[in-house]
Amino acid sequence: MEPDTRALGRTLIDTFGNGWARGNVELLLSVFSPEAAFVETPFSAPLRGIEAIRSYWIETPYYQSEATFSSGEIYAAGPWFSTEFKCVFRRRRTGEWVDARGAIFCETDGALVSEMRMYWHRHP
Repeated sequence: MEPDTRALGRTLIDTFGNGWARGNVELLLSVFSPEAAFVETPFSAPLRGIEAIRSYWIETPYYQSEATFSSGEIYAAGPWFSTEFKCVFRRRRTGEWVDARGAIFCETDGALVSEMRMYWHRHP
C-alpha cells in the first residue's frame, strides 16, 4: 500500500514549523532522516546530514523571537510534497519584525524528510 504522502507531509511540516516557532531546534530536526539534505535557497549548496542541518538551525533561537509559522495546502506526488509557508518573527537584536514567505519542497524516505528545498524571501 502506498504511503499517504499528503498526510505525512502535513505532519512533517507542522512539526518543522512548531520547532521553528518555538525555537526548539531538536523538534525541527526530528523531521529529517539522518542523511537528509537541506537546501536553504535555490543557489545554496546542499547541507548533507543531520549535523550539517543542525549547524544551520542551531543559532536561530538566539536571533529570532515571537515567531509564528503557518503553511498552506500540502501538494503530494509519490514520495514528494510541497507547500507554501509564512514565518513572522522579531529580530532579537533590533526588535524589527520580519515577514518571511516562500515554498518548501520535500522528498521523503517513507517516514521522514530525505531532502528539503526552501525558496523564500523576507521583508524587510
